[in-house]
Amino acid sequence: MNIVEIISKKRDKQELTAEEIDWFIQSYTAGEVADYQASALLMAIYLNGMSRQETVDLTLAIVASGETLDLHDTLDFIVDKHSSGGVGDKTTLVVLPMVAACGVPVAKMSGRGLGYSGGTLDKMESIAGWTANLPIDQIKKQAAEIGLVLAGQTASLAPADGKLYALRDVTGTVGSMPLIASSIMSKKLAAGSDAIVLDVKVGSGAFIKTIEDGRKLAEIMVNIGKDAGRQTVAILSDMNQPLGHAAGNGLEVQEAIYTLTNAPQAPADFWEHCLKIGSYMVLMAGKADDLDTAEKMLTASRDSGEAFNKFKQMISAQSGDLSMVDDPNKLPKAQVIKDVTADTSGTIQSMDTEQLGYTVVHLGGGRLQKSDAINPAVGFVMPVRIGDKISSGQLIATVHAADAVGYERAKKSILESVKIGEGAVDPLPHFYGVIE
Repeated sequence: MNIVEIISKKRDKQELTAEEIDWFIQSYTAGEVADYQASALLMAIYLNGMSRQETVDLTLAIVASGETLDLHDTLDFIVDKHSSGGVGDKTTLVVLPMVAACGVPVAKMSGRGLGYSGGTLDKMESIAGWTANLPIDQIKKQAAEIGLVLAGQTASLAPADGKLYALRDVTGTVGSMPLIASSIMSKKLAAGSDAIVLDVKVGSGAFIKTIEDGRKLAEIMVNIGKDAGRQTVAILSDMNQPLGHAAGNGLEVQEAIYTLTNAPQAPADFWEHCLKIGSYMVLMAGKADDLDTAEKMLTASRDSGEAFNKFKQMISAQSGDLSMVDDPNKLPKAQVIKDVTADTSGTIQSMDTEQLGYTVVHLGGGRLQKSDAINPAVGFVMPVRIGDKISSGQLIATVHAADAVGYERAKKSILESVKIGEGAVDPLPHFYGVIE
C-alpha cells in the first residue's frame, strides 16, 4: 500500500478500508511513515471525518499496534474512567482515591496535555519526585497492595496512540470526533478494562462544542465498548466554563487536595462532578446497588479521610514528595501572583473557555510544540461563574505568572474571555445526560 494514496483517498472524502487503516497504523508505528505524512492524513480525517466502521477499525488497529495489559491475575474486576478533555479538569486526582477507598481497585493510565486541555500526568508531576513511568510488575504490585495506580501509557501498550496523540497536539487536529474516540477507547481496551466510565465534555472549553456532537461522540465510544464486550457508560458534562476554580497544573493539584480534604476552598461544582463520575464507577463495580448509595459511600470516604490517605499512599508508592501533599502551599509557586478585576458591572453572560485554556498554555502551563517544557506553577484561579452578578472592580481571577509580561498577557486574555453584560442569565446545568 501507499501512504500518498491513502491520504488522497481520505482527502477526497472516501472511506478507508480496515486493511488500509491497519497498514497505516502499523507503518507509522514502525517509523515507515513520516510525521509530515501522518499529519496530512490526520488533517484529512479532521476535515472529512470517518464513518462508524472506520472509527472502530482505527481503534482496533491502534490496540493491535502493541501489547495489551491483563491485570486479572491481580484484580477481579477493572473499572476505568476517562475524560475527553477540558479546562480545569482534575477529576481523576479526586475520583480515583475515593473509588479505591470504597473497595474498587483502580489502575489507570493517563496522558499529558493536549492542546489547551491540561494533562493528568503534567498535573501530577507538580509534586516533586512523583513518576508515572512504572513497569508492569510495579503496576500489578501497587494495584494489589494499595488498590490505586496512576501511570503513564507504557511504550508497549497502544504505541500508535502515543505517537498520534503527540502529533495531534501540535498540528491542530485535536478536535476530531473519530480521533478522540479512537484515542480514548484504544487506551481503555489495551489496558484491559472491564467497565469504562466516559466523561464527555461539551461546550466552549471542550473539543466537542455542542450537546448534539457530544452525544454523537458518546454513542460512538459506547458502541466501541459494546462491540469489544466492555460495560461502558458516557456522561455528558458542561465545559462552557472551567471545571472548579483552578486551571494550571500545580494549582489544580492544590484544588484536588482541597476537595479530598473537604477544605473550604473546594469548589461545589467540582465536588458534584467528582461524585457523579465516581458513583458510576462504584456502581459498575458492583459495590453499590444504586447511584445514591454509591454517592454516600464516596462522601463517607472523603469525610473519614480514607480517600485522602489513598491519594497519599499512591504518591508515596510513586516516589512523590508527601510534604507537598500534606502542605499544598509547598507546591511550585509562580513569581508573579496578581488579581484581575472586572472593568464594568453587570452579569457574566458567557466565557470563551477555550481561550481561557490557551491562557494557561501561553503562561507556560501547556505545550505549543512537542518539546515544550511545562511550568507547573502558572495558571489562574477563577471563582466566578456564568450567571454571577459582577461589580466594576470585583475580582474575576488571580493569575499566577512567571513574569510581569505573562501576567499582562493573561489579564488581557481573561478580560476578553469573560463577557459581562446586561440582563439575567441562568446558571448552566452541570450535566446534559447519560449514554448507556
